[in-house]
Amino acid sequence: MANKPALIIQDDFQGEHNKDLSATRTRLLQGGTWKRQRIIVILPSADLIPAKVALSHWNLAFPPNNGVLRILAQGMEVGDAYSSAIEQILAHPDLSQWEYILCVEHDNLVPSDGVLKLLERMEKHPEFSALSAAYFTKGVSGCFQAWGSVNIPEVNFMPQLPDPNGGLVECRGLGMGMCLFRLSMFKDERLRRPWFVTQKEGGVSTQDLYFWGDARKYGYRCAVDCSVKSGHYDYRGDFGPPDFVW
Repeated sequence: MANKPALIIQDDFQGEHNKDLSATRTRLLQGGTWKRQRIIVILPSADLIPAKVALSHWNLAFPPNNGVLRILAQGMEVGDAYSSAIEQILAHPDLSQWEYILCVEHDNLVPSDGVLKLLERMEKHPEFSALSAAYFTKGVSGCFQAWGSVNIPEVNFMPQLPDPNGGLVECRGLGMGMCLFRLSMFKDERLRRPWFVTQKEGGVSTQDLYFWGDARKYGYRCAVDCSVKSGHYDYRGDFGPPDFVW
């Protein structure tokens, strides 16, 4: 936009963020962008992913001046994809010292500011080892992917209700369509390996709930951040009309 004609004498060019350094410092502390927040992204996929999903992944913003490494686990079963990728990360002398793992999947339309929001929540809530975006299973009866009530002592993976005010919903297990983990938890030798296994014998269990069924035993906690909304994309129309976002 062109400037209007004016006579300008230098007055106050300090900038908006300099006006109240206490408030600015508080904002930066909450986001944690002043310290290392290096992220390794794991994407399990077949040969191709839908163009709309690719666009949303390209637009993901990450913390400024921090490392980001993307790993494509191509043509692998999803549980094997995650477990194999994390094994390789832990075996690497540099990557094993990074702070976070971000799992994103080939059918999740992720919000561009989602990673930054999840990181900010992680900084505010060190009691959680993983936070997920809010998303639902596909279909007209789609369930919110916050699995299991923490208020019931027995192990359960009942789908919980979302928080309409954008808060955190603690649960016993998370989906992995867009999920941020602290890398340090995978260094815990008490956790069974491989971490992620899709079980088809003796009862069906997805790789994510298989992992959390073990991790919760050792005090690891997780939650869904309802301020980060991710769409679940049905490209082919397996659960309704094609090219539809649940």
